[in-house]
Amino acid sequence: MDTARSFPRVVIGAAGSGAGKTTVVCAILRALQNRGLRPASFKCGPDYIDPMFHTEVLGVPSRNLDLFFFSRETARALFAKNAAGRDISVIEGVMGFYDGIGSTDRASTSDLANQLDAPAVLVMDCAGMGLSAAAVARGFLSFRKNQIRGLILNRLKPMGYSYYKELLERETGIPVLGYLPPMPECSLESRHLGLVTAGEVHDLREKLDRLACQAEKSIDLDALIRFARTAPEMEPAPPAPQYLFAEPVRIGIARDAAFQFYYEDALDLLRSLGADLVPFSPLADPSLPENLQGLLLGGGYPELHTQELSGNKRMLEEISREIRAGMPCVAECGGFQYLQESLEGVDGKEYPMAGVLPGRARRTPRLVRFGYVNLRARQDNLLCGRGEGFPAHEFHYWDSTENGNTFTAGKPSGKSWDCCFSSGTLYAGYPHFHFCACPQAARRFLRKAHEYGRG
Repeated sequence: MDTARSFPRVVIGAAGSGAGKTTVVCAILRALQNRGLRPASFKCGPDYIDPMFHTEVLGVPSRNLDLFFFSRETARALFAKNAAGRDISVIEGVMGFYDGIGSTDRASTSDLANQLDAPAVLVMDCAGMGLSAAAVARGFLSFRKNQIRGLILNRLKPMGYSYYKELLERETGIPVLGYLPPMPECSLESRHLGLVTAGEVHDLREKLDRLACQAEKSIDLDALIRFARTAPEMEPAPPAPQYLFAEPVRIGIARDAAFQFYYEDALDLLRSLGADLVPFSPLADPSLPENLQGLLLGGGYPELHTQELSGNKRMLEEISREIRAGMPCVAECGGFQYLQESLEGVDGKEYPMAGVLPGRARRTPRLVRFGYVNLRARQDNLLCGRGEGFPAHEFHYWDSTENGNTFTAGKPSGKSWDCCFSSGTLYAGYPHFHFCACPQAARRFLRKAHEYGRG
């Protein structure tokens, strides 16, 4: 067994959602990079959007670490794989520091920090508080076993920093590492559909540079690096799995402004098993790449691009023809909507889609079936056998008149419902999953694709 190695790492959590974790993390990542360091970035939980911002900052993919999807061993192995060769790893938390599944802290930021043996820094917005800010901080420090080692204050005017620093350090006994002032010109906005993706933020690079410049001035990055270096050594990642076949399996992967929600570690797993992932654009390309053996249609925001998607009739017809002919296909959320009869755009109009599956996807006024689920197959299918399953999650404002019934989705609370269309060559539904949580599903998919390619 390989000797344990040093992976400097720090978790950036917060008292609650909206405290500005993503802004603080992006500022720190760019500032560290400006110093000549090579950071790695991670996101706690299943979110696709925040890792896109990290990726935009660093120019290398960010990764998700999710303790609902993964065991402790898998999470640590994925962390070690992606932290190897980097100078420091910055892990952005999710929601509030202790917010996990239901009323527990399982799969929370705190849980991940504990499982990774990573020191944590808590981002606090002290607006509207004086001494109460210390009560909040002390509550987080004493509530459960935790790795919190310092505080960063967000949206704090410079003139108030010395007051809060002295107060919080006196009352908590841990250091305040700095602050970011209110910077509305650098906002990473939200919208009612969900968070704005990195590609949609105007002048993003300029905003990131301003944030990094401010972080260098007002956050003690040297102390943050020292914290990261106190993390204990951990075991390196195990070797990657071997190719399943002598030759690569060509898998078309939809990647454009409409389809962009993929987990990089899941794609890495497919590649390590022998997939040649060939990108194509359902928005802009006139046809599929040649000699494909399978399709990945990920999530995204196809509802923002309904007119263009519907207008690319040759692509719709070709995808429909290939899937009907038996080409293996995994279609999640937005990709699932693309395969249905029609999709309502943000303009309120319905647009014809591929029509491989029945159903019309339409906008609803609120999130639909939001959160983690465990999927259990009701029949043998592309990804697993009857009675088998895997963890997944849902986050969408659109819903379909036909959601399928070949899987049962069960929430940790006990609520359940039927979902998904599947067959020996298809998985299509709203739930997103991660191949690293079910590597046997990745193998089944590629074996079917290899079989299809051989005719």
